[in-house]
Amino acid sequence: MSYNQLDLNKTYLITGAAGFIGYFLSKKLLEQGCTVIGIDNVNDYYDVKLKYTRLEQLEPYEKFTFLKVDISNKEALTDVFKEYTPNIVVNLAAQAGVRYSIENPDVYMQSNVIGFYNILEACRHYPVDHLIYASSSSVYGANKKVPFEETDFVDHPVSLYAATKKSNELMAHTYSHLYNIPATGLRFFTVYGPLGRPDMAYFGFANKYLADEPIKIFNNGNFERDLYRDFTYIDDIVEGIERLLPNPSVGENNVPHKVFNIGNNNPEKLMVFINTLEKCLSNALGREVLFEKIFEPIKPGDVPATYASTDLLQQAVEFKPETSIEEGLQKFSNWYVSYYNVK
Repeated sequence: MSYNQLDLNKTYLITGAAGFIGYFLSKKLLEQGCTVIGIDNVNDYYDVKLKYTRLEQLEPYEKFTFLKVDISNKEALTDVFKEYTPNIVVNLAAQAGVRYSIENPDVYMQSNVIGFYNILEACRHYPVDHLIYASSSSVYGANKKVPFEETDFVDHPVSLYAATKKSNELMAHTYSHLYNIPATGLRFFTVYGPLGRPDMAYFGFANKYLADEPIKIFNNGNFERDLYRDFTYIDDIVEGIERLLPNPSVGENNVPHKVFNIGNNNPEKLMVFINTLEKCLSNALGREVLFEKIFEPIKPGDVPATYASTDLLQQAVEFKPETSIEEGLQKFSNWYVSYYNVK
């Protein structure tokens, strides 16, 4: 099958451009000569220095415009659409994290629900060729059947974060149905890599090692029933999005809305992932790295396994993520040691 190539003449609006995925996607599009409008509220959910580092690397591109805007501010967001009339919108601005949603529910409603509603309204009043938005593997909750398929029943989220992402899919479907907005939701599966999010486990493990502190592993120390995660390297995520940008899909009942898993389709035991990170940090530092480990019970809202079926994505744009954790974690480790100047 064939799919359309990226159109360099269109204007791409990327929300969450100072974030992990938003930065890498912006960079990839700018490298190819696309016009990118990046917006972000640069909140302090994690170290803002990292966000500014990402933005600094985008600044040299002539076709990049950055605007400090919060998508939950409807008026400010509408002004962006009015002024720049984007052809394609990628909404990656969201409050992320399962555990954080248990202590801080307000920010999730504000950013993930109100903010996404504002994006949909803007796409309704300033029509776009395609809206791509971030959903999450969290919507699968405690589903036992693996691999997770897009047709699975996902009405029992086990965290507020997951509930907000499921609501995004429902809202997008409604707006696509009512106003004919071509929209695609992407259920991301544990994205990792250089310049990643410090709240993610692999990044936190490296930080703990550096601070000479033990790492916590939430699996009760039960290696027979270890946690499995479908770890997806950032470059694979970006390539998947890039291929989808010019290719909106039609879903059920001819509604121009579809949801895709975007994961590695190759789940790893958490302990294998941790051992691989130790090896990669050892290579980057030139000395043996071993984490001190403390085992604790699984946290509320966490799920035992994530495992993506990527058949639909493959059918749509002939793409399947393939970066191994050895390769991906080595790239992260090399960047980490250099960025934090670890000796």
